[in-house]
Amino acid sequence: MPRNYLVTGGAGFIGSNYVARLLQRGEKVTIYDNLSRAGAPRNLEWLKRNYGEKSIDVIVGDVRDASLIAESAKGSDVIVHLAGQVAVTTSVTDPRDDFEANALGTFNVLEAARLSGRNPIFIYASTNKVYGGMEEVELFEEKTRWRYKDLVEGCPETQPLDFHSPYGCSKGTGDQYVRDYARIYGLPSVVFRQSCIYGTRQFGVEDQGWVAWFVIAAVTGRPITIYGDGKQVRDVLWVEDLMSAYDAAVEKIDTARGQVYNMGGGPRNVMSVWAEFGPMLEKLLGETIEVARGDWRPGDQRVFYADISKAEKELGWKPKVAVEEGVKKLFDWVKANKELF
Repeated sequence: MPRNYLVTGGAGFIGSNYVARLLQRGEKVTIYDNLSRAGAPRNLEWLKRNYGEKSIDVIVGDVRDASLIAESAKGSDVIVHLAGQVAVTTSVTDPRDDFEANALGTFNVLEAARLSGRNPIFIYASTNKVYGGMEEVELFEEKTRWRYKDLVEGCPETQPLDFHSPYGCSKGTGDQYVRDYARIYGLPSVVFRQSCIYGTRQFGVEDQGWVAWFVIAAVTGRPITIYGDGKQVRDVLWVEDLMSAYDAAVEKIDTARGQVYNMGGGPRNVMSVWAEFGPMLEKLLGETIEVARGDWRPGDQRVFYADISKAEKELGWKPKVAVEEGVKKLFDWVKANKELF
């Protein structure tokens, strides 16, 4: 029996990939998106071209519009909330817009779910930024990367929350609301604190989606600026692996409801932002890449990689696509679709 999915931000990078997966297996999908991101209209066109104009319901709307999202949520079995403001730097420039899109927007979608009368499964895309700079966690420096001294498996879900930057605050507000709606209202909600997600159909820009942005810039010859020392470490997760985690949470909702999961590549899928990624990209490109240098940016962690053992244990999930394989897939896709950039 097909489920009715409502995907907010369904024309975005993660959203369009997930909508494609849902349609492939015969689910009924409604996309709710304000189409403000540059790549969103292109992703929507791609979905319609591949799956047919009539295969998807599209509602052009903003999550700040409480009445429209409430109307749109009626009849949903699963709500996947991906919409929002996505860049730390933008949140610093315009904190009010960031708050309204992320904190208020998430509240509106939660209320839409609660008032729908169907008690839908609710998946929320949170962020590792809720842990802040983790300044109290000891690091040590290696030749090409920073590393946690004691958190061998990475940052666990029990790490104290320390919202840093307006973006961290707004996403963290949503994170805690989603978790609490499971406790207070019995909504079967699940929070995924996502690390760096990357993959095809990601129209990355300097402020957000750094893996895709560096690949796009390298392929199209645009200037690249490295902020900080380039040895910052992140765990990266291929988008298909993330979507498998969403599916696992839906299928195992009795276990997952009310839970928070770190969702990233984990300690076995890490790379430093440029000291390691740069040479990988130069090898794929076949030439040296010149980069400019800039100061550290606010809220930029020297190290973040997630302990993903809880998701592995409770959801039976683990990443399947290794860093080198994923980066090559993305590079090949960007090269084959240069006209989109």
